[in-house]
Amino acid sequence: MIIEKPTALTVILIIVIAILGLYTLGEVDYYSMKTAYEKNVEYPVLTIPAIELSEKINNNSLSQGVYMPPESYKPDTGDMIIYGHRTLQGSPFLRLDEITAGDKLVFQWPGTGEVNYTVKEKKVVPATYKIRNNLDGTKVYLITCDPIGSTANRLIIEGEKNSTGPVQEKILGENPKQNYGLIIAIIFLIGGLALSLIYNKDNRIYLIITVLIVSGIIFYFYFFPIEPDIIFSKIKFLNGEIS
Repeated sequence: MIIEKPTALTVILIIVIAILGLYTLGEVDYYSMKTAYEKNVEYPVLTIPAIELSEKINNNSLSQGVYMPPESYKPDTGDMIIYGHRTLQGSPFLRLDEITAGDKLVFQWPGTGEVNYTVKEKKVVPATYKIRNNLDGTKVYLITCDPIGSTANRLIIEGEKNSTGPVQEKILGENPKQNYGLIIAIIFLIGGLALSLIYNKDNRIYLIITVLIVSGIIFYFYFFPIEPDIIFSKIKFLNGEIS
């Protein structure tokens, strides 16, 4: 069997598959590592019914998902500051701009309880804007980048605390996204093979080999994840700085 040399279109498709594979690898690794972190620590959970969000809050890194920095207070001690990405790394705050005044922000906080906030304000400010949170305050600030894919500004949702009740242990224990990494990896493999099988049969083998190699790398990092920022630093290099 004689294999035809790859055409220019085939080379372009191979490059596209490799780039898409890098994005897929980043997301698969993120979800896999995040699941591993959350199995070992009882994190608080943020629920926003208006945008169907349920995310655990960590105090380690933004690369692990929704993040509470050291300068933030806990809900029973002062104002809270919470960060999240709108693109890549799970995109937990992708739909944050859809929140409006009056929406509910619910925190399941171990040792404190279910803490409810009502959204009071939504605003876009320069990236240099500083939040002044108070030790005796009762507010929460959800912060992400704006517009999507840019670090030029910050979108801030401000909520005011209105009630505290018993914590919902079931919600604390849930991890609805624990299989997302595997699902994304399988979709990439199936989609890549499907594309290969409908492509020109003379060059089909090149796409199949590319998809299988890239998928193999993706599945490896699903089972043996590394710090997500290592992978996303490469994506930022390709795509420019991204939030």
